Amino acid sequence: MTYCVAIKIDDGLVFCSDSRTNAGPDQVSTFSKLHQFTVPGERHLVLLSAGNLATSQAVVDTLHRDLREDAEVTLHKAKYLSDVADYVGQISIEVQNKYAPAGEEAGFNAEASFILGGQILHEPPELYLIYPEGNHIRSSTQHPYLQIGETKYGKPILDRIIESTTTPENAMRCALVSMDSTMRSNATVGPPIELLYVRRDVLAKKALYQEFDQDDPYLIELRDAWNAQIVRAFNDLPGLTEIFSGS
Repeated sequence: MTYCVAIKIDDGLVFCSDSRTNAGPDQVSTFSKLHQFTVPGERHLVLLSAGNLATSQAVVDTLHRDLREDAEVTLHKAKYLSDVADYVGQISIEVQNKYAPAGEEAGFNAEASFILGGQILHEPPELYLIYPEGNHIRSSTQHPYLQIGETKYGKPILDRIIESTTTPENAMRCALVSMDSTMRSNATVGPPIELLYVRRDVLAKKALYQEFDQDDPYLIELRDAWNAQIVRAFNDLPGLTEIFSGS
């Protein structure tokens, strides 16, 4: 399993993903699920992937191949980000259909989902969630983040903190806390953790990127502080003594 989250704020876009692809008793494998495609000054696109690793790798490989071969449709030729989402969704369907018969016989699921985000010149930054069926939805002011993979453990903090006016630093910290909450509850999600902030209208000139491994000092400090604050907040909750005293 995996977990990826992308957040849209007024100042730009935040992306966070784990890198674990297998967490069996004998082997832990990792593979980056964050992919950047840039044309400096013209567009900056980011793709997060979850689901079947073979499918997501094949989709990313096809995107790169189309760029090298200057295909009729590529990430660099699309005028709008919604067109890019359609293009990625179509490739995903083609890859899944290619391996579907073998997959059914072998008993595995070839589905993959993606979060596409970024900005194209003269257009605002956007986020799209691309489903295995190839269709997609866009983030909104009321729901300024998207998740794929193991989403339930990291959702509560996002619901409480993230707004369109959230600062970039708070959005990045919230993404990391959301990831840490997921890792704590699900061993199939794990480091290295990739964090990327794409500032609005910068268009690939300068993006902030950081990778955190299991023993990263900041990640440990963040985790310990978050755990301590949760325990403190719980202990400060209103007591039940007065409610039951009259029983």
